[in-house]
Amino acid sequence: EVQLVESGGGTVQTGGSLRLSCTASGFTFDDYRIGWFRQVPGKGRKGVSCITDSDGSPYYADSVRGRFTISSDNAKNTVYLQMNSLEPEDTAVYYCAAIGSGILLLRPLQETQFEYWGQGVLVTVSE
Repeated sequence: EVQLVESGGGTVQTGGSLRLSCTASGFTFDDYRIGWFRQVPGKGRKGVSCITDSDGSPYYADSVRGRFTISSDNAKNTVYLQMNSLEPEDTAVYYCAAIGSGILLLRPLQETQFEYWGQGVLVTVSE
């Protein structure tokens, strides 16, 4: 059974930090890349960041570049999203998702390209 399980969400004050984790199982981790999306009520999911090819720089949405960092621990089948200098506008449900390594990654991220999804984790940034 394919599973992507997010953890690390919670409530933090403006300027604070959180680290989200996404642990994958049920598929060959090296055959996929993991990305992060977020969604606020009433709006669609927006791409936040994604691991690209091993020799490429990760993708970041303009709204998070310089504040968020994505990293991967392949030995643990886990991808992290370190979120610093959080702002109330970062409040959302965050989802991790997997896209096949052979697929040309479109930018900004397109959720239709991602095959597997986690259940989401809530991040709340208070003022």
